[in-house]
Amino acid sequence: MEEKKFDINSIIGFILLFGIMIWYFYQNQPTPEELEAQKKADSEQVEAETKTSKQDEPLTAITTAEDYSNGSATDSLQQIALRNKLGAFAYASTLPSATDAVTEVETEVLSLKFNNKGGHLAEVKLKKFVDYNDKPIYLVKDGNTNLNINFATTDNRTLNTESLYFQPKVTKNGENTVVSMKLKVSESKFLEYRYELKPNDYMIDFSIQSQGLDGVVNSSQEVNLDWKLKGYRHDQSISYENRYTRLTYEYEGDKVDKLAQMNDDAEVMSDVSWISYRQHFFSSIMVPDSPFKSASLSSKDLVEDEEVDSVYTKLYASKMPLVVKGGNFSTNMGLYYGPTDAKILKGYDKNLEESIPFGWGIFGWINKAVFIPLFGFLSGFLPYGIAIIVMTILVKILLSFVQYKQFLSQAKMKILKPELEAIRAKYKDNKLKAQQETMALQNKAGASPLSGCLPGLMQIPVFYALFMFFPTAFDLRQKSFLWADDLSSYDSIAELPFNIPFYGDHVSLFPILAAIAIFFYMKMTTGQQTAMQGPPQEGMPDMSKMMKYMIYFSPLLMLIFFNNYASGLSLYYFISNLISIGIMLVIKNYIIDEEKVLAKIEVSKSKPKKQNRFQKKMAEMMEQAEKQKQAQQRAKKK
Repeated sequence: MEEKKFDINSIIGFILLFGIMIWYFYQNQPTPEELEAQKKADSEQVEAETKTSKQDEPLTAITTAEDYSNGSATDSLQQIALRNKLGAFAYASTLPSATDAVTEVETEVLSLKFNNKGGHLAEVKLKKFVDYNDKPIYLVKDGNTNLNINFATTDNRTLNTESLYFQPKVTKNGENTVVSMKLKVSESKFLEYRYELKPNDYMIDFSIQSQGLDGVVNSSQEVNLDWKLKGYRHDQSISYENRYTRLTYEYEGDKVDKLAQMNDDAEVMSDVSWISYRQHFFSSIMVPDSPFKSASLSSKDLVEDEEVDSVYTKLYASKMPLVVKGGNFSTNMGLYYGPTDAKILKGYDKNLEESIPFGWGIFGWINKAVFIPLFGFLSGFLPYGIAIIVMTILVKILLSFVQYKQFLSQAKMKILKPELEAIRAKYKDNKLKAQQETMALQNKAGASPLSGCLPGLMQIPVFYALFMFFPTAFDLRQKSFLWADDLSSYDSIAELPFNIPFYGDHVSLFPILAAIAIFFYMKMTTGQQTAMQGPPQEGMPDMSKMMKYMIYFSPLLMLIFFNNYASGLSLYYFISNLISIGIMLVIKNYIIDEEKVLAKIEVSKSKPKKQNRFQKKMAEMMEQAEKQKQAQQRAKKK
């Protein structure tokens, strides 16, 4: 087959044809006048399409968005879509403030940032405090909080303020700084968040006001205020901090309650006066001028493993319906961002100091009436560690009479021990008679095991009150003493390369010292009580063995449990037990004379004594129990 080839004439022909085409397109390109005419025609076509689209929209979307119906003939398709989504509130998204920009404001104690999107606080820094790593304390940062109003519109839309753009404005009201954030429907119709900041004050006056929204907001449906916050870790031990991180609220006047301490929890309450998101030593509190009619409260524990969960402690959430009248609503409240300090919170006269866990009942009363004022007085002129020691000495002196009564009762029981053993031997086959004679002897001698227990029980309220006082005493935060850098946290003297369950990854010294002091104190007191005990009765536990176990168990419990607790509390127990040992030695060697006690017992025994009501009741119960036992034995023999 013959091969086809391009000759020179064909190539020249193609070149000429290509050149003619280029010349043709060049000669026929539109002139500037023609381009302008074409642009005008395209614009008229877009305008016609826009009008058609507007006619298809719901009537309310046109009539309520004033600025979109004032002859804006060049709306883009994006604007139309936005108007379909937001309705009247689409206007706010066309303003220059429709960005994620922030407005920064500072006072002497707070550094704040307000976000245009959502209109709420994007950052709250407490200027006078740092955390355990010397970093600034932030209660709000990096989206850990949200304040949102959820509402329905008259054109059947459901909107959330958290996704809408507010217009910021900062002004002065005397010495106060006012931050206004407006979510605009038009220049005369808007929803406003108004924040007023006062000098040297952690409480921000916050109001929610609306104007001209009677034809925009659907008043027949609920308008809800949602407030959420994830608490940041600020303390050395996140598990210890989390133990004192809790949602607290006041309701129905002056009733104060809390959600669960370490578990997820939720409640729906009525007439809520304030809501506190407590983060141990710092709190975020919402205080409405008028109580919320109802509030749905929830708390979620975010700490599952201290080794892994090291940023957040708990997630708090509250949902409160707002009162709406004709599409408008108005709410005034305070927003507190600051230290969980009883002195500061009490100054607001809103009962906010009750958000601090001083203890319930008499324990809280002892803290508020005695220990908080006493420690505040002592720490006013003494270093904090010395103030704890002085307060411990004063408490032990006050309770020394209790310890004296306790030791005196033990001394009497020790003196009576030979006679008690003789009674048990004499009536070994008649347990009821032995018990009756024992009680009769103790009654005549003025000695009873209960008289030794009751003084000890009197110390429990003081013990528990102080147990609640030290972990919540804000004044102790980051105050050092000896080797302890922070009396409100543990006093680590050695870091372990591993974590011991229930103990931790460090060694604290004050719990070790307290455990040693407790061991010697219990060795002395338990030895005294064991000396008084006779052989165990049939069917009864051997108390002497239990006491011996307690000698080792109590110090071990102190050593393990308090390794992560506030070193100020361990310091108190260490000094307290040292003083108790000293008081016991003084009472034993210089105050109580066993010969004089014995003489008093003999005099008391010689005097006739009647059984009191309690002793009579005990005797009757013992006699009844013995009769039942004998009846059971006879039934078995038959």
